[in-house]
Amino acid sequence: MNYPRLIRRHYLARSLILLGLALFIAHLARSGALHYYIGPRMEPLIRFCPIPLAVMAVCLAYQALFQPSSALCDCERPLSVSRWKNGTVYGLFLLPLLLGTLLPNQALGSSAAAKKGMSLTSPLLASERLEELFRAPDPYNVEFAELAKRLYPQAVVEVKPEIFSETIGAIELFAEEFRGKKVKLSGFVYQEPGRQDGQGNAGELILGRFLVLCCTADSAPFGLVVTSDQPLEGLAKDTWLEVEGVIEPQIRQGKAIITVKAERIWEIPRPQTPYVYPSEDSVKAWENLSEAEPAK
Repeated sequence: MNYPRLIRRHYLARSLILLGLALFIAHLARSGALHYYIGPRMEPLIRFCPIPLAVMAVCLAYQALFQPSSALCDCERPLSVSRWKNGTVYGLFLLPLLLGTLLPNQALGSSAAAKKGMSLTSPLLASERLEELFRAPDPYNVEFAELAKRLYPQAVVEVKPEIFSETIGAIELFAEEFRGKKVKLSGFVYQEPGRQDGQGNAGELILGRFLVLCCTADSAPFGLVVTSDQPLEGLAKDTWLEVEGVIEPQIRQGKAIITVKAERIWEIPRPQTPYVYPSEDSVKAWENLSEAEPAK
């Protein structure tokens, strides 16, 4: 089967889609918005994607426009002649490109957390390991234990964004040891649907973060319950706060969670990079951050 005009149309459509993807990724990289979609370890690879995408687009465009008809053949895999089928297939690639172009780049917030479900424990701390709290049977728990040893002597345990989920995981692993310790952390306001409807405790909110492993599609919202003697329902969702308070482990609905009894709460601007990412070596990262602090 050989329909040169059909083949040229397919090649040209594919060329335009690849070129659009290349330009979109290049725009994200240049504008500094790439971190809204992928984790930092993926960024160096994605930044170079426009180059091979553009090369493939040019090659397909050349074949579509200048290749002799006798050289065009779809013998190995016949191309569909159905407009509906072709439109559907190409639409799967055009739709995310169109949405990414038209919609503003913004960080995930309460709406996405409500859809995914807000967890009150660190996604990096496996629940089945809670019974092995102090034995550190494997390198995974050893890292939490080593980090906890460095956090505990601090007058105020600062939950740094670079090792946010690991710090929460270490506190959860040794919850009773950290009971009563002062802690400082930041995140966005997430009010559970029941509290938004006027139910529940008006002196509580969830301070949330999104843990991004690879890209925002696999992000996991999690947070800590913040309690206060003052009403907190007036704080709008997605407002960014910094909270300083005391760690109070609790059991709620049969689950062990970490809560923070707030002593100070103040509003802050949303960070340029609002997500948190897993650290390859949280202990080393903590040491590097601690060494850099005096120079700030």
